[in-house]
Amino acid sequence: MSFKENVNLHVDKSAKLLNFSNDLLEHLKSIHSLIKVNVGVVLNEKIHNFTGWRAVHSEHILPSKGGLRYSETVDQDDTEALASLMTYKCAIVNIPFGGAKGGLKINPKNYTMPELRAITKAFATKLINKGFISPALNVPAPDVGTSEREMEWILDTYKTLKPDDINYRGCVTGKPLHRGGITGRTEATGRGIEEVIREIFRHKDIIKEARLKNELKENKIIIQGFGNVGSNLAKHLYNRDNAKIIAIGEHDGYLFNKDGIDINALIEFNQKNKSINSTKLGYFKNNPSELLELNCDILIPAALENVITIDNVDKLKAKLIIEAANGPISFKADKKLYEKGVIIIPDIYVNAGGVVVSYFEWVKDISHIRFGRVEKRFQEQKIQEIIDLIDKKTETKTDFNTIKNIMHGADEEDLAFSGLEDTMRNAFTEIYNVKKKIKKSYRESAYYVSLKKIRNFYTEEGFPKR
Repeated sequence: MSFKENVNLHVDKSAKLLNFSNDLLEHLKSIHSLIKVNVGVVLNEKIHNFTGWRAVHSEHILPSKGGLRYSETVDQDDTEALASLMTYKCAIVNIPFGGAKGGLKINPKNYTMPELRAITKAFATKLINKGFISPALNVPAPDVGTSEREMEWILDTYKTLKPDDINYRGCVTGKPLHRGGITGRTEATGRGIEEVIREIFRHKDIIKEARLKNELKENKIIIQGFGNVGSNLAKHLYNRDNAKIIAIGEHDGYLFNKDGIDINALIEFNQKNKSINSTKLGYFKNNPSELLELNCDILIPAALENVITIDNVDKLKAKLIIEAANGPISFKADKKLYEKGVIIIPDIYVNAGGVVVSYFEWVKDISHIRFGRVEKRFQEQKIQEIIDLIDKKTETKTDFNTIKNIMHGADEEDLAFSGLEDTMRNAFTEIYNVKKKIKKSYRESAYYVSLKKIRNFYTEEGFPKR
């Protein structure tokens, strides 16, 4: 069963609960537009050919939004599946974007930086000329194998081809700060997942149902994947929540420490050595698939799709699974885990933090003003006035360090993370309330929330309202 088929089966289950007509359901599941391009680039006096795709799943709201990945595993089916997930994801967290996704079939490690720049600019040119990159229509972002560097190259290409577009900075998100990026975007997906976990632990009935210990820090956590998402998630869990992360997995193996891994030290080690194989921080084993089968309370797959299938599902021991990656659990494995009473918080909600802060970045770019610029000093002045009033009434004098700690007007990162927390918490409340109503899984409830919102766009002016 393909990734796209897996996604559509989940859509079908929730659509039945909403009494979708077959014609509307088929329309919503279909990819609305797709481009497949051959990118030919001269490298070392030879033409190298690369295949790329950009899929737009939905245009019920514009622009469509979704990452751009560089990987040898990129294909059309996965691109379409990921585009559809973006549609449902944006609806769940109330972000006004349609869903899109793109990818280039390439191993970026095999090319130098100048070669990758040439390849990226050639790929971007194809997409821009066909209307598949635009701040008003279709906005990419970093994904597997890409970063703010590639987004900057795409931005440069767009600006060259569309010099009269005043909103050109909004053609991509996840850019460097000096090119219109937003503080906190790199950490956004990981930080958003941490907010999801924090919200779960505010609901004692969920903790009881999952048979977890009451405090987050008392539970054993395993994270599969230590890229941008996994490392930032681990960092925030470790530093903000004092979480006990006993194992971290990567493609070549996993690091284990029953007493908990020092995540700050691991991040520093990984940055220097491009590896998590640190004997000082734990025991490293060259068997990456075994990681998922270790005894733990919370399992967080934060790598690629279909890592939990019918072949290994019976070996899992986790009580709660947080889907940080897109589609890490197959349809059949998901059904079996639900029957066993394992709680799964689904990808279409969990990893939405990236698109939430991408939305903030896009708004910043098309409004042409940095968040916090107008109100920051005003907030600080009002806080100072309150402190002065308290001092006057109590005949005391607040010391300088105390004033410095509390008199802080919100800057861009504060506002981005505040908006992210608010978005993730509100979305969870919606999903949770629907779950109590329909008495189904969190995944079915999340798709229910999403499909119900999307259906509202098909009114009498367009399609018959169902």
